[in-house]
Amino acid sequence: MADIDVSVIVPCYNTEAYLDQALASAEQNDRISLEIIVLNDGSTDGSLQIMRAHEAADPRVRVIDKQNQGYGASVNRGIDEARGTYIAILEPDDWVNPHMYDDLFEYGQTFADQGLPDIIKSPYTRVVMPETSDQFLCNCSYYKRIDPGFQPFTLADAPHLIQHHPSIWSAIYRKGFLAEKGIRLMEVPGAGWVDNPFLIETLCQASSIVYLERPYYNYREDLPGSSSVLKKARLCFDRWNDMADIIERLGITDDGILKAFYVIGFRYVGGSFAQFGDDNPDIALWSKEIFDRMDPERVVRIKNLSGHSKKIFFELTGKEPIPYSPLPYYGELVNEFFYSMRTNGIGFALGRINLYTRQKATEAGILKQKLNIAE
Repeated sequence: MADIDVSVIVPCYNTEAYLDQALASAEQNDRISLEIIVLNDGSTDGSLQIMRAHEAADPRVRVIDKQNQGYGASVNRGIDEARGTYIAILEPDDWVNPHMYDDLFEYGQTFADQGLPDIIKSPYTRVVMPETSDQFLCNCSYYKRIDPGFQPFTLADAPHLIQHHPSIWSAIYRKGFLAEKGIRLMEVPGAGWVDNPFLIETLCQASSIVYLERPYYNYREDLPGSSSVLKKARLCFDRWNDMADIIERLGITDDGILKAFYVIGFRYVGGSFAQFGDDNPDIALWSKEIFDRMDPERVVRIKNLSGHSKKIFFELTGKEPIPYSPLPYYGELVNEFFYSMRTNGIGFALGRINLYTRQKATEAGILKQKLNIAE
């Protein structure tokens, strides 16, 4: 059989409502040699029948029917089975625009005289409030923000890539790179947020990343049954610590990477307090665990981190507060407004202001209780 350029791995568990669209979208690549490996992870709905129909109609589709093991184990099995120079991950409740894998692979080939890039990355489109009358599309948070000035580059040249949603599916990865570095997904039941450590492991280890500023992947946010909707309180803290272990093992000391990584931790803390209550002792304990792994001097230098967040950091860790100016943060808010307006329109930008106002009201209540501030 001819060499395969890209192997698209589709781990599937009970997604019959969206699977046909996902597979049909992947099949809309016709300039490269492609295989689509669909792993049925013990589905109990009609997903297997949909896979089999695509397998019968398109010789590039290969179905692997297996017992339920979870997202990480399914993707790892797909990597083992893949024959492509590059591998891609397509989640079965999302879809891609035509020629995503054609374009990314061919773009990577333009750098072949320097060696094939380890990762070829692109932005994505957020499908917000999917399957409701309020559904809308917007650009992801790193769209138009990745511009190191040269290509290929490494994560230290564009640390913004790790500061937002892990989006491991908006890229293709050289299979030889994954094998050389021994990179695998964690294997836990369900989805388990295992995309987070995979993001850190791949981007931190890559010696050559190239970026194509064109969104292809359409990501449905917070569908019923997703791990984010299930709100497993401990999970985000465990995964942040897993990522911290990777960063320490790799000896990452770059200031930009570490600050971007800290922002992830603060986002998990803030989201957890908002979901589970500002008086939850477990959330406070877990937050302290990750804060204790952060450098206070670096924390106070993060411009897009609010003064409230920094106060909570010092209060929970018991470390001596370090003076800082709030002005850089407000400057970042202004920059964020104009960025949102440029990339997603004035309505989206104004919505961010409304969200910020509500968050500040919530933060004031949390801070008052945590620091026992009197009326």
